[in-house]
Amino acid sequence: MLIFNAVSMLRETDMLSASADVTPAPQTLKTLKNNVITLHAEGKKTIVYFFAPWCQVCNFSIDNLQSFYQENPEINVIAVALDFVDEEEVMKFTNNHQLTFPVALGNEQVKADFKVLGYPSYYVLDGQNTVIARSLGYTTEIGLYLRSL
Repeated sequence: MLIFNAVSMLRETDMLSASADVTPAPQTLKTLKNNVITLHAEGKKTIVYFFAPWCQVCNFSIDNLQSFYQENPEINVIAVALDFVDEEEVMKFTNNHQLTFPVALGNEQVKADFKVLGYPSYYVLDGQNTVIARSLGYTTEIGLYLRSL
């Protein structure tokens, strides 16, 4: 367990810092439902979850995110698809997992701004849009909950 945690911490060093002075710039993206969404906390804790439809780890962990979303209505969840071939590929992924939270179509600018180096990656933002937690790789529902406290 100690080795796993050490490797995880090392992999996360290049992500945005989880400190009081890191506030990502709001990004506006189109969702699969043709709405516009801003990757911004807007006064409420928010999890911004980056995934790729072809990512096998994402296929295993996104169901944990869906369960977390259903059980924690006080926390916003936004998923952002990156490195996809086309919108249909993302739609198939979201339909397979019956996702009910917003799914945005990301781009290289968002990927660079949020320093997404692998999938899945996610950030927990507090109500003031400050990064309070981050992670790269598989996470459980309990892991999501503990990072969002």
